[in-house]
Amino acid sequence: MSQTPRLHSNAILTLRTEQLAKSQRVFNARGSKVVRCGLCLLPVTECICAAKPEAAGNCAFCFIMYTGECYKPSNTGRLICDVIADNHAFVWDRTRPDPALLALLNDQRYAPVLVFPQQYAAPERCIQDSDELSVATTGKIPLFVMLDGTWREAKKMFKSVYLAKLPVLGIQPEQASQYALREAAHLHQLCTAEVAIAVLAMAGENDAASKLSGYFSDFRRAYLVGKPHLSLSEPA
Repeated sequence: MSQTPRLHSNAILTLRTEQLAKSQRVFNARGSKVVRCGLCLLPVTECICAAKPEAAGNCAFCFIMYTGECYKPSNTGRLICDVIADNHAFVWDRTRPDPALLALLNDQRYAPVLVFPQQYAAPERCIQDSDELSVATTGKIPLFVMLDGTWREAKKMFKSVYLAKLPVLGIQPEQASQYALREAAHLHQLCTAEVAIAVLAMAGENDAASKLSGYFSDFRRAYLVGKPHLSLSEPA
């Protein structure tokens, strides 16, 4: 007997819709004249919605997004929200964070872990390996907090007072990013989806990591169809 697929919302798409409704001007990204699917945001001729995997994993992801980041078709955080059912997204504000964000970070059901290069954090905050990650999240739902923006923007967000006490998990890339869609890659040349794949693997969420990896490959291939000037093997 087959299982009913786990239906869930995509917090980044929801945030995008909310921000567009509030905007006083039309947001025009590069390629804004392209007719896009309203869900995967790829050109309708390259839509990958049929490739969307069933939800997997027993962890949660929270995206703190720099202003305008949720609009961008090249953002890969949406892919993570499609794979991980327990997903959340907020626009970053240094001094006036969304009360719902603060409530989530203080929710006793979760163990929030900030994903960021560890050289920017005090040693006592750093989680070094999967064993330490397991200890830090034992008895709770791991909540991986991702700072989503360019590298310069992410460093600004990292300094937020309300994130200062969270443990920090750093992902060190073993190879250059396979993401050739944007000049400013995240977290030392890995894009958001690639970082999440590594985080999921470290957390023992191998099924979710595998599904996200395949989905990211589909997304990247479809996106680059309309970008012939970018090589499929060119690092970000």
